[in-house]
Amino acid sequence: MASSKSSPPGFVFSILIIISFFNFVTCNNQHILSSCNFDAIYQLGDSIADTGNDVQDNPSSKFARLPYGETFKKATGRCSDGLLMIDYIALSAGIPFLDPYLNKDGLFDYGLNFAFAGATAMSAEDLAKWNVSFVPTSISLSRQLDWMFSYFNTTCRGNKALEVLYLVDCFKKNGKALFMVGEIGGNDYNYAFWQGKTIEEVKTMVPEVVETIKQATKRVIGYGATRLVVPGNFPIGCFPVYLTKYQTDDSTAYDELHCLKELNNFSIYHNYLLQQAIAELKEEHPDETVVYGDYYNAFLWLLSKADCLVLIQYHCKRLAAELGETTIMAYQVGAEIQKYR
Repeated sequence: MASSKSSPPGFVFSILIIISFFNFVTCNNQHILSSCNFDAIYQLGDSIADTGNDVQDNPSSKFARLPYGETFKKATGRCSDGLLMIDYIALSAGIPFLDPYLNKDGLFDYGLNFAFAGATAMSAEDLAKWNVSFVPTSISLSRQLDWMFSYFNTTCRGNKALEVLYLVDCFKKNGKALFMVGEIGGNDYNYAFWQGKTIEEVKTMVPEVVETIKQATKRVIGYGATRLVVPGNFPIGCFPVYLTKYQTDDSTAYDELHCLKELNNFSIYHNYLLQQAIAELKEEHPDETVVYGDYYNAFLWLLSKADCLVLIQYHCKRLAAELGETTIMAYQVGAEIQKYR
């Protein structure tokens, strides 16, 4: 399918990620993806996007208990007390929250979530080649792709004699869906750092992690995907866990946001190689829309405007209350949350 004018430009997803952090803010266009006419969303990734696969696999997981899920009044399997970015993306596209693949009682009419908390891009076996042995889950990007293929193979099952042709034809239906390939790869680096590897040592892993993501994206295109978002890494030098682990009295190690510059430069390197890989994919697949999801700059924008955004959120909510109105976004979020109560 040729690239559609209705497909979102790259910056749309950066804006949407920013909007998602507003929670129920009423002063922004919350339906920025509605014109794309997605009929489903399929999500690959880790805890940033997992809506319950981890707890389906491990009911004793800490994510199966409060305070996780406070917004829903019960734990839903999200590694958050409220909604995730994928929840806001779904709402913006007019699609219900995605059920996790491992929930066999889930509603899969509008897509499916394969993301798994703690998941890596590379397999545990490949990470072991880099002497990264602390990998708490066996679920990698490849495993999630196997789940995805199994799901499509099951739903597209037809005449055995014509199975290959039937699958190809059935996969074409995925052309109207949005495929989120990540964010993924962050845990490959997390496990390496937590094991004590230096930034320079972990940096040598980046080309293989990026190549793994690239090959996974090609595999998703093979499943009929024509509109894909491949998000980059966050500025990990701003994360409390890394600010604590690598804290120093050297003021030159920090930027104006008090983030560790060397770790952020590491993320920039990953994102640079990933964008190169996406450019190559675009050349190889000119009829597909493959977009880089700029989580790095979206995160920095939010961090730099944190104080202001709190005030904006307060005043927007206050205005809605004074007008006696409930925004469409808040209504939709509330309706979706009620399903979990």
